[in-house]
Amino acid sequence: MYLTKEAKAEIFAKHGGDAKNTGSAEGQIALFTLRINHLTEHLKNNRKDFNTERSLVKLVGKRRALLDYLTKKDILRYRAIVKELGLRK
Repeated sequence: MYLTKEAKAEIFAKHGGDAKNTGSAEGQIALFTLRINHLTEHLKNNRKDFNTERSLVKLVGKRRALLDYLTKKDILRYRAIVKELGLRK
């Protein structure tokens, strides 16, 4: 799954505040969530694809680390992004 520059810019503009601010935690979490959802759908059809499964687990860990960072840094931003993306916890 490759996203075009425009699609990534749209994600970062919606969640990160600015299309050029690709390092914001909210933008990264939104991008990881999109990739996680895509890989989850792939694994539903290809259950023996262990390389993709490993990639999915790594992405979930990265997203969790960013969410933990936001929890410590600014709880309001954390709550906003979790609500906006519909994440559990």
